[in-house]
Amino acid sequence: MFAIASPSSSSSSKKYDVFLSFRGEDTRRSFTSHLHTALCLRDIETYIDYELPKGDDISQSLIEAIHDSSISVVVLSKNYATSKWCLNELLEILRCKQHQAQIVVPIFHKIDPSNVRKQKATYEKAFAEHLEKNSKKVEEWRQALFEIANLAGWDSCKYRSLFIL
Repeated sequence: MFAIASPSSSSSSKKYDVFLSFRGEDTRRSFTSHLHTALCLRDIETYIDYELPKGDDISQSLIEAIHDSSISVVVLSKNYATSKWCLNELLEILRCKQHQAQIVVPIFHKIDPSNVRKQKATYEKAFAEHLEKNSKKVEEWRQALFEIANLAGWDSCKYRSLFIL
């Protein structure tokens, strides 16, 4: 899928090699859990938020985990944009990309990257709801999605599953 240096070969002083960002309802018990397991089996120190409280603002511990990671993998799925939590997390990830040269890898899970880039389909609907609630961050979130959709990443629709017996 993508190459990540093993912890022993890395000179980084970061606590985590990889931070996983995802919409739990969409991928927690499927793609993301499989990705997390695969990374852990390769001794890649990975942060995943299994038990974070619900709410609008991301917690300080989550912000610290983002900052303390060498790479952020963002799993963009059908309902990713419905979550203010996910969108705020994405803003923080992109700040780390800009200020700390963090590597950011988008994975488009069962969604066309152009729908993310242009906020079409479910993303358009999500933003209509965010605007109804008078969110002041809508333009910032739109720009963040545009930016991440323009990064080199993986589109799950273009890869077939391999089953090894």
